[in-house]
Amino acid sequence: MNSCKQKTTEMKEKIITTNDIELYTENFGDKENPAILLIAGATVSMLYWDEEFCQQLAEKDFYVIRYDNRDVGKSTFYEIGSTAYDIVDLTNDAIAILDGYKIESAHFIGMSLGGLIAQIASIKYPERVKTLTLISTGPWGDSDPAIPEMDPGVLDFQAKSQTVDWANEDSVVEYMMEGAALMSGRKEYDRKRGEKLIRAEFRRANNYLSMFNHANIQGGEKYYNRLDEIEQPTLIIHGTDDLIWHFKHTNILFNKIKNSKLLKLEGTGHELHFEDWDTIIEEVARHVNTRK
Repeated sequence: MNSCKQKTTEMKEKIITTNDIELYTENFGDKENPAILLIAGATVSMLYWDEEFCQQLAEKDFYVIRYDNRDVGKSTFYEIGSTAYDIVDLTNDAIAILDGYKIESAHFIGMSLGGLIAQIASIKYPERVKTLTLISTGPWGDSDPAIPEMDPGVLDFQAKSQTVDWANEDSVVEYMMEGAALMSGRKEYDRKRGEKLIRAEFRRANNYLSMFNHANIQGGEKYYNRLDEIEQPTLIIHGTDDLIWHFKHTNILFNKIKNSKLLKLEGTGHELHFEDWDTIIEEVARHVNTRK
């Protein structure tokens, strides 16, 4: 199991403004080091890249940037029930962050929706993406119809959202912790760590409920089924017990992205698990160091 380490790098915040959109970011480590851009999944802010995780990654001599996508955290949000952007806009946001930091190219690490954004970025802006790391995601393109879709247990959990008092922090925390435990796979869910994360997420959001606008994100058809064009070295990280993106999606990614390798996390669910941090960080460091 990963042991807590003393923080040795300072975290700094920076707001990137692009086309009247504000993107809240934080960075860790020495800006002279190779840059890693962390792209979070749907409905969650950058906090799901745990600060301690980011610190430990920075200690491997990287400059680590995490950020809030639109409609989560402290970034620009929109009226609930409307989505004034598509997945390509979110991809352009990632590039705007590199521009705002004056970074020519970076190593992209995307999780779930973030993995799809990273795939599109590597096709649309190949010169800006040094390597790809795809965590708990699937292909931006057709998959195998025989691969199971989202687990029914996730759909049952989502149906319970109608019973949540979304203005009440404790009600939200209780519901979201149930979902986080479901996403933990066969590995024990750390309720104390999870509750701290969810309360921080709830309290810092400009508009917590706007996260549900991510459910309506569309677009990106121009980049669909073009994974064979990805030239960047790609690390695929996936838990065997992922209920959102079934583990078998890794076969599609591995077969269609020519320069790819797989890190299989036995018993891990959809979200990053504390027990896997050491394994993930070490493997990412090896992967990224091939293209510093």
